[in-house]
Amino acid sequence: MVFVSIYTVPPENRNAAQDRFVKTGGQPPKGVKIMERWHSAGGGRGVTIFETNDPQAIASWAQQWSDLINLDIYPAIDDAAFAKLLH
Repeated sequence: MVFVSIYTVPPENRNAAQDRFVKTGGQPPKGVKIMERWHSAGGGRGVTIFETNDPQAIASWAQQWSDLINLDIYPAIDDAAFAKLLH
């Protein structure tokens, strides 16, 4: 299943979040595949598209970052799947 994560970094956590990202590469746990990730030019927010069949792995990953960033994670479907719902 595909998920979207939108993150924001509070200004007071910027340096710590950047340091952690540099050290870890922001890599997800086993069972979660990053499809795409974009960061705003200012670095205070971004979007990650990832795929997994293990929602617990997503929760674990979110917990690893929840002390520094705010995460909004939700399942997503593509245009073709959404179009089937319209009629």
